[in-house]
Amino acid sequence: MGAMSPTLAADAAWPAAAIAAAEAPLTAGTNRYMRAAAHAVTAAALDELRGHRAGAAGARVLALVGGGHNGADTLLAAAALARRGCAVSAALATDHPLPTALDRARDAGVRLAGDPREAVGAFLEAGGDLVLDGLTGIGATGGLRPRAAALIAPLLECTAGSAGATEPAGGRPFRVLAVDLPSGTGVDDGILPAPVLPADRTVTFTCLKAALCLPPACRLAGRVEVVDLGLPVPQGPPTVMRPARAGLALPAPGPEDHKYTRGVVGLWAGSRAYPGAGLLAASGAARAGAGMVRLHAPRRVEDLVLSARPEVVTAPGRCQAVVLGPGVDPADEPRAAELTAVLSSCLDDGGSPRAAGAPAVIDAGALPLLADLVARGARCGPQHLLTPHAGEAAAALSALAASARPHWDRARVEADPGRAALRLSGLTGATVVLKGSPTLIASPGHPLCSVPAGPGWVGTAGSGDVLAGILGARLAGAAVAWEAGALAPSAPDAVRVAATAVRLHALAGTLAADRQGVGTPIVAMDIAEAVPRAWAALLVES
Repeated sequence: MGAMSPTLAADAAWPAAAIAAAEAPLTAGTNRYMRAAAHAVTAAALDELRGHRAGAAGARVLALVGGGHNGADTLLAAAALARRGCAVSAALATDHPLPTALDRARDAGVRLAGDPREAVGAFLEAGGDLVLDGLTGIGATGGLRPRAAALIAPLLECTAGSAGATEPAGGRPFRVLAVDLPSGTGVDDGILPAPVLPADRTVTFTCLKAALCLPPACRLAGRVEVVDLGLPVPQGPPTVMRPARAGLALPAPGPEDHKYTRGVVGLWAGSRAYPGAGLLAASGAARAGAGMVRLHAPRRVEDLVLSARPEVVTAPGRCQAVVLGPGVDPADEPRAAELTAVLSSCLDDGGSPRAAGAPAVIDAGALPLLADLVARGARCGPQHLLTPHAGEAAAALSALAASARPHWDRARVEADPGRAALRLSGLTGATVVLKGSPTLIASPGHPLCSVPAGPGWVGTAGSGDVLAGILGARLAGAAVAWEAGALAPSAPDAVRVAATAVRLHALAGTLAADRQGVGTPIVAMDIAEAVPRAWAALLVES
């Protein structure tokens, strides 16, 4: 899990209640940890001001202050900034600020606004530099209360592209530093029940919170810094985690390895209407370390793939993992019947999933076929990786949970993708790779995994086909190890494989789009061709 100690977990999130319970015995009756938190917020604020203007002296700072510890942390940071020469105003959204923190702010020269909304207006009129968002912390639920919402409304009007405050900050003239998390976000689920002021940076404490890992809320957090206050990390498993750099599945073949020990991918991809999907998926698999790619496709697809990738094999034979569905139209009845037969052989019909067939990546046109098989009693295992985007996830959930209320549609999946991924995984038994920014990986009994999906340039036609191929290659490599050790695939194994593939794809997109430090347009094949460079970069990182 990356940076992890008894008092710091920089790559994992626990429920707010567990965090509060772990902290309570140590924080009762002392303001030591509050001072430490305020010190961290102050340091981050000074860094933001250095990047935004010449320095702290004379900078105009607005502190948005709520109740509880979060508001107190913000008041103490406001006091420290005032002592550094900032002109600080505090707009309170509570009648009960912590008295000691309020006194320190007043004594340091912080202007405590009699009319908080007027203070916000004055900050904007004066060309303010930095907002400290300390309205709510992890104890809050739901959207901001009217009093707090009224304070952020004028600030949202200055946030370019904020369209309901669901997108990152654009070209506004001031910076925003969130204390613990952007106020009003769903602490434990990452939803956005009401408008939220997007942050440029968030300073959080001890561990991540789900709102900083799960979309859509995490997209409003900016750069996230996890600070060790000396408070304990909660006991028990986290609810969300980010993949550790040292835990990626990037093995190097030894001198005795060959194509079968590196993993063979069986690929059912491409169609007469979408022949390029077969080439893109095959290229993703080949570039991501597959020992061999066996293609099963119409002749037009075979000819296209072989003209560009002569190493691809079109003869049937042994494979350790299959990729089903890229560029396949489920309305093509003969092709759908072919994929259904292969898919059925990979699923558990009551016995061991491992005995039932090969691990599989189930993508695009194969997803509706899977939903039909599961509805008739088939069951996936963790070695079956489903790769829907939001619309495909909604269709699968609607087919498998038709009685659910409210009904699953694309908008609901996009509003609460963490819940959607967990629900789809629970209904199928599969590992779900819900594509988005970030991509979420859910497997039964395992914490959600949140993986950055790369720059916006990767959102191009065929990018998902490349990802399916990468997933297939890494899954086939893992299957070789499972076979050699007579091991049943586990959820942690599957999540590690999927996270590795998503990281490879994201970094390949980043490298492909980078031109002298500037992002530029790319096509899907650029991503596939950059996978070896991404592999090398990830190895260097780890």
